[in-house]
Amino acid sequence: MLKIFLGFVIFAALALFVIMKGGDSLDMGGEKHGDEAIHAPAEAASGPASAPATEASAAK
Repeated sequence: MLKIFLGFVIFAALALFVIMKGGDSLDMGGEKHGDEAIHAPAEAASGPASAPATEASAAK
């Protein structure tokens, strides 16, 4: 019984630590669908990946 209580206390302390460190940016709402979903811009994701390809084609 003591081990279960101690495990719960440690887990609760860890959860509170993560919530406090997250601050305002922590979203506890679960999965988002539709207009609520936040996606990374496609330009930022494809920008660095296309840069080495242009360097390789310029080296030919």
